[in-house]
Amino acid sequence: MYNYAYNLYWLYAMRFFSSLIPAYVIERLYWEERGMTIQMVIYTEIIFAATVILCELPSGIAADRWGRWRLLLLAGILGCAEFLLLVFAENFWHFAVVVLLAGIGRSASSGAEQAMLYESLLAQGRERHYERHVGRLHALDITATVIAALSGSVLASLYGFTFNYWLSLTAAALALLFACLLREPPRAIGGEEPEEAPMPIRAYVVASLRFFRRQPQLCLVLLSAMIIGAAVNFIDEFWQLYLDRVGIPVLYFGLVSAGIYALRLPGSLLAYLLKGKVTYRMLLGGVLALMVTGFAWLAAGQGISGLAAIALICLASGFLEPLVSGYMQHRADPAMRATLGSFHSLGEHAAVMLSGLGFGYWAGRADVFGGFGFVAVMCAVYLVMYMVVARRVLNQ
Repeated sequence: MYNYAYNLYWLYAMRFFSSLIPAYVIERLYWEERGMTIQMVIYTEIIFAATVILCELPSGIAADRWGRWRLLLLAGILGCAEFLLLVFAENFWHFAVVVLLAGIGRSASSGAEQAMLYESLLAQGRERHYERHVGRLHALDITATVIAALSGSVLASLYGFTFNYWLSLTAAALALLFACLLREPPRAIGGEEPEEAPMPIRAYVVASLRFFRRQPQLCLVLLSAMIIGAAVNFIDEFWQLYLDRVGIPVLYFGLVSAGIYALRLPGSLLAYLLKGKVTYRMLLGGVLALMVTGFAWLAAGQGISGLAAIALICLASGFLEPLVSGYMQHRADPAMRATLGSFHSLGEHAAVMLSGLGFGYWAGRADVFGGFGFVAVMCAVYLVMYMVVARRVLNQ
């Protein structure tokens, strides 16, 4: 009988190599070198977010109906295609096709990977350790990103930007290899696969909406995670431009990038210890307050001190993914586990798309500083709403 503990090893390896992408450390500068303006980048972000919104729910349903492994394999293939195309991209439409493929790949893996992890643990009777393993996966993300960042900036300085994209393609191919080794876990306690026919697609959607309607506290937790995730996205996408504007040389981008991601490590590894000790109401409220402070600092400081604000934002965001993912997975119907995970990702990318319009507008008027100012206002408005609603529905 297959030991589903091996799935954990392959998931760890897959996540590590899918994050070992030195191209990301110089991505925005590479895009600028090829004629992409900030507004064009925002347009590609909107295309990416719209693609995820359109594909998340179908991909989650597909993972629940036909298996998680097929969707993870598709994501790996599209990841390789993405970097191969980027090497030869020369205009906006080339980049648009790249982000379209990236959006489909992101949708394919989002709910499927969480479901694969939870059900692999469930098959071993270890599902209560889910948050710990999500944290470790996130820590592998960060470790790979730090390695890629430290090497990527040096390699870009020595061999040019395109070299990093060839290395990234190699890492994506290795991630695909480990995805091929995964085995589909059973979805029912006791190790038996469900024998009933798959639920019709319309029934998946209706059942998911009913599930959320019955749990308003889960809706608030996920909505807060979506807003915070959308805000942090603008740090991940535009920190290079901020550093460029305040005069930090490209040679140091790798060191800064490594620091940014390393600050998320404590939260990823220790988040499971907060389970049952700190209320979600307090945790989410505190992180939202730090988001408002950090982005306001970035908008107003316009100097090297903004690095401290970026550090503050990344440190706070590190605790969220394991706890929010676990909050949802422990409450999910096994027949809709990937679908519910896709709802989370769908909402976050909808928030990115809508807030991206405001970010792009203010970045066009006041460069990247204006964009960060818009994000600070967005988080402040949501924080006020959260404080009112959380008193009624979130008691834990």
